Order: sequence, then C-alpha cells, then structure tokens
Amino acid sequence: MTLKKPFGLPPVLLVAAALVAGGLAGFAAVYVMGMGSGNGGTTAAAATSSTDGCDIPAAKKTAILQAAKGQVAAMSPIEEPRRLNLSFKDGAGKDKTLADFAGKTVLLNLWATWCYPCREEMPALDRLQNEAGSDQFEVVTVNIDTGSDEKPRKFLQDTNILHLAPYRDSSMGVFNTMKKEGLALGLPVTLLIDAKGCALGSMNGPAHWDSPDAKALIQAAM
Repeated sequence: MTLKKPFGLPPVLLVAAALVAGGLAGFAAVYVMGMGSGNGGTTAAAATSSTDGCDIPAAKKTAILQAAKGQVAAMSPIEEPRRLNLSFKDGAGKDKTLADFAGKTVLLNLWATWCYPCREEMPALDRLQNEAGSDQFEVVTVNIDTGSDEKPRKFLQDTNILHLAPYRDSSMGVFNTMKKEGLALGLPVTLLIDAKGCALGSMNGPAHWDSPDAKALIQAAM
C-alpha cells in the first residue's frame, strides 16, 4: 500500500528541510551543553532519566508497536521505557516539568519557528488537542526558539493555533537532554509518554497527528 506523503511535500524537499532543522538544532544544542544551561548541563548528565516504576506490561508494548503504522510508522518504541528529567516554562514563565502532567498520557513535541516541518504539522497537533485533549491526555508542544517569545507567539497567533499551551524552553535544554538520551536527532521530535511519566516511544520528523493512525497510537498508549 502506498502511504500518503506527509504534507504533500516531495520526499527530497521534506528530507532536506528536516536535515536543515536538525543541523540548526544540533548546533544550538551543542552550545547549550557547553554552557551547562537548561536540562542539558554537564553536571546533570548522570541524572537525566530513570527507569524506576517504568515496567510496562508486554501487552501494552505490543499494542504500541502494532499501532505505529501508516502516518505514525516512524514512531519507535523505546527499548527501556524511562522517566526523563525535562523542564520548560509555561506561557506565564512558570517552571513546568513532566511531573506536572502526572496522570495524563502526553504527546510531547519540540518545535521551532525556523523549522519548516514543525510549522507544517502544528495545525494537526492543535486539532488533535482540540479533539482528544482531556484530563487523561494532552498535547504538550514546547517551542525551543532562543531569545524572546515574540516569534513563536506571533506564529501561533497567525496560524490560528487555539488549543495548544505556549510552552517554551529558550535554553534548548529540553532538546539537549533528549539528544543525550539518543531520542532527538533534529526537529521536529515527538515523545509518547504514559500517565506514569514513562517515555514509551519517540519520533523524529513530522506526522499527521490528527489522523486515525495517530489517534490509534495514542489510544494504545493510554
């Protein structure tokens, strides 16, 4: 069966855009690591994740693996599900961590305004949150533009993104931590996290997040 090309882009252009985004993100992430800021500081390297309490039933792992198909076929199950030490800011500048979402299955997506595939998939993420968001599930999109929040806020406003909270990490520490964990190669990057805060799967690259395939994957995680 021939799968629909994401966003109608020619494969060469989509890959090129992803590589450019990945290169820029990688450069900034290395800079953050060197400065020891954000989640990715060298002093915190030994405590970025924990497998405690992340024993996932085999049946759930199988369900997620089987659901990773079609539009979300690039979602790779994490061999050893674990909690990640990720922190960022909410729209009011208040510190947030994944622990604040305990009890919810979370689709965590990192994006930037200069990342074309990120911009393309944002409306689908917004629709997913509108249709499936609840006290049991949330789409958490974290912008990693450096500097002020002017550009990301303008993009969300201009694109009519209404249902996603404006989370940010201008230090790019959250990306840096995920890169050190072997989960992030570039942007966009998305994690599937269960209600216990355990990362179950990761995807590098864009997807149609409001598709039936994506919703089935999320349901398998829940």
